[in-house]
Amino acid sequence: MSARPIQFYFRGAIQQISGLPATRSVLQWLRDEASATGTKEGCAEGDCGACTVVIGERDDSARGGLKLTAVNACIQFLPTLDGKALFTVEDLAADGELHPVQQAMVDCHGSQCGFCTPGFVMSLWADYENRAAPPTREHTLSVLSGNLCRCTGYRPIIDAAASAYGKPRIEFDRAPVRAALDQLAALPPLEYHGESTRFLAPRTVDALAHLHLAQPDARLLAGSTDVGLWVTKQMRTLPDLIYLGAIAELRTIDRETDHLVIGAGVTLNDAFAALVAEHPAWRELAERFASMPIRNAGTLGGNIANGSPIGDSMPGLIALGASVVLQRGEATREIALEDLYLGYQRSALQSGEFVRAIRVPCKPTASSLFRTWKVSKRADQDIAAVCAGVAVTINADVVVSARVAFGGMAATPSRARVCEAALTGMAWSADTVRSAMQALDADFTPLTDMRASADYRRVVARNLLWRFWLETGGESTTPTRLAEVSA
Repeated sequence: MSARPIQFYFRGAIQQISGLPATRSVLQWLRDEASATGTKEGCAEGDCGACTVVIGERDDSARGGLKLTAVNACIQFLPTLDGKALFTVEDLAADGELHPVQQAMVDCHGSQCGFCTPGFVMSLWADYENRAAPPTREHTLSVLSGNLCRCTGYRPIIDAAASAYGKPRIEFDRAPVRAALDQLAALPPLEYHGESTRFLAPRTVDALAHLHLAQPDARLLAGSTDVGLWVTKQMRTLPDLIYLGAIAELRTIDRETDHLVIGAGVTLNDAFAALVAEHPAWRELAERFASMPIRNAGTLGGNIANGSPIGDSMPGLIALGASVVLQRGEATREIALEDLYLGYQRSALQSGEFVRAIRVPCKPTASSLFRTWKVSKRADQDIAAVCAGVAVTINADVVVSARVAFGGMAATPSRARVCEAALTGMAWSADTVRSAMQALDADFTPLTDMRASADYRRVVARNLLWRFWLETGGESTTPTRLAEVSA
């Protein structure tokens, strides 16, 4: 690899960027260098959505060969744009007329102060370009889960999402964008020198393995939804970065006979879609994991490798018996997911080793029961106080196997082995579940922090196990969600 500028498609031309820090955000470049000030800075941590932009990537399965996704510009590093297309709110109007999404926001009075409006418009525009029929209200709420409005209220914005489809449709010409991206794809892999940090973007797993073995202290970067905050909030100077987003091999999902193999670079949205197809019980967590722009950028492999005590994906994966495929140089090994975590922010990864894939057992049967839930103060875009994953196999009304895992209850996502023992071999009954609920006290000694008290976490963990019984046991007709309670 040899150094070259960052190159991406923007405003009808290929841009070449050099001389800027490798950790400069897309938002900073837009506002300070490109004078594209329609994109706003609010939280600088990917929560409020004022900075939402749309990224275009080559994808032969997408309409026009161009995949469009909304992401948060405030936490995406500028070199991650290499080989892609960037769209902002200024790009939507044409020939002096607003785009139907923009016009619908005007007609439905979806804006007051207007600070958040560009972000809402970009989230809605990405969805508009990816669908032909008007969205349901529930879908719109998911699309806008990462956009915060402090003054207008969401009802007129949701109305605007549907109203846009009642106007004459404007077709976005994807051909010149795809042609430009094809031209960029012929460039060599990116090595960008930006002040104290180099940004390296290998395009094959072999190249990644070689680079990481040679530079084990370099930071692996995937969706930047966590590492980005190290710069914007912690003001850290990062070591050299090895970017995984240009490696097609890591962005595949394969179906083996009895396993789903999810590459470490697969986005959270794509990974959850595959998990939901195998286990519909993933759906609620998939909708509540961060927000649409975060799920568009973040990866399942990154969430796992990060090893946060409250990583929302891990309890459910551990409960299902997922494993991780690790690679160091040419050597690979596979370990149980729960064995990856040795302590707070400590993992079993060796120097120069990386997560290559996640293997999730599938082919659920009628005797296999599974649920995973997240409990937090807000429904959308919030950090969990407790996250649970429970998988139980029943034979002749007896629990033949049980795997129970929690996040937020210990320094790492962990199995509740005493609780599992209280379930295994016992009759599948309310009394058995009550005994297992009490057994949780022997598994965990949770902490009190700003999200929840230790006592609250203990009660929630027990209640989630009881909810599992209500949804899957003899009392399954009992409503467990407000939406299930009829008037």
